[in-house]
Amino acid sequence: MVNGRLVKPVYKSKEQYQELLASHVQQLSSLQQLHYASHRYALLLIFQGMDAGSKDGAIRHVRSGVNPQGCEVFSIKQPSANELEHDFLWRTTCVLPERGRIGIFNRSYYEEVLVVRVHPEILRSQGLPEELTRRPSWRSAIVLL
Repeated sequence: MVNGRLVKPVYKSKEQYQELLASHVQQLSSLQQLHYASHRYALLLIFQGMDAGSKDGAIRHVRSGVNPQGCEVFSIKQPSANELEHDFLWRTTCVLPERGRIGIFNRSYYEEVLVVRVHPEILRSQGLPEELTRRPSWRSAIVLL
């Protein structure tokens, strides 16, 4: 179900699913080889969703079709003490993929902005100037950059 509407399945049987998956895996592998050879762009895939929302399963399927030497997965979780010493985008910027490579983020840095709106105490624990933590706002997040 997407936006309250039923979505038609892409396949009719498990066998057809396996055939589609194998075809897509082969296509993804070929595209990765071209991507690596061109060495022009990097590719970043961001999987965002609720816990138990099948992000890990989707990432596993994507990774089944690529050379692991050209693809890295990074889990975006609670920031470490070192990461808290920098702005909220620093830790994701450090792990962006190089040209010709694929990076996968399991969750995104968007949560960094959203979570502090709901739990301002998290922002207060990050060692920021008091005027930025008293009343967090979107402008504050921009200033932190």
